[in-house]
Amino acid sequence: MEAKVLSEAKVYVGTYGKYNNGSLSGAWLDLSDYSDKEEFYEACRQLHKDEEDAEYMFQDWENVPEGLIGESWISENFFSLRDAVEDLDDTEQEAFFVWCNYKSHDLSEEDADDLIRDFRDEYRGQYDDEEDFAYEIIEECYDLPEFAKTYFDYEKFARDLFMCDYWFDDGFVFRAA
Repeated sequence: MEAKVLSEAKVYVGTYGKYNNGSLSGAWLDLSDYSDKEEFYEACRQLHKDEEDAEYMFQDWENVPEGLIGESWISENFFSLRDAVEDLDDTEQEAFFVWCNYKSHDLSEEDADDLIRDFRDEYRGQYDDEEDFAYEIIEECYDLPEFAKTYFDYEKFARDLFMCDYWFDDGFVFRAA
C-alpha cells in the first residue's frame, strides 16, 4: 500500500448508463469537499441529475488507498480515515501507510481512530537506517562518556534492538507490539 495524501483524494464520477452509450461524461470530484459518504453521493446525484436512477461509475481516482474504493463503491471508512489522519504531518502520514501495510490492517473495516492511536503508540520516527536509530537511543537513554561512545558497537546494538523490540521499513522505525 503506497502512501496517499487523503486530503488530496479525487474521484472521476461517471455513470454506467453514459458509459454503455459510449460517453465518458462525468467530472473529477475532490473528496475533501465532502464531510461524509452521503454528502459525496449527493454531489454525484447533482452531477448526473440528467439521468434517472444513475448508477455511478468511479472511472478513476487519485490518493485513495486500495480497498477503500472500487468501480461502483466507496467505503464509508474513507471519510473517517481522511479526518483521522488530518492531524498527522506528511511524513507521519507516509509512515502510517507503511505501518498499515506491514501490519496488514484492513482500512475498509477497522476503526480509523483506533488505527491512529495504535500507530502513534508504535511509531518512533524517520531514520536513515537502523544504526542511526541506535545512535539516538544511546544518546537519549545512556549516559556514556564521550570516550566510551567511540568504542561502542552501534551496528551490533542496532541488530539487537531490531531483533525483537523494533522494526524498520522504508526509513521508518516502529516499536514492535
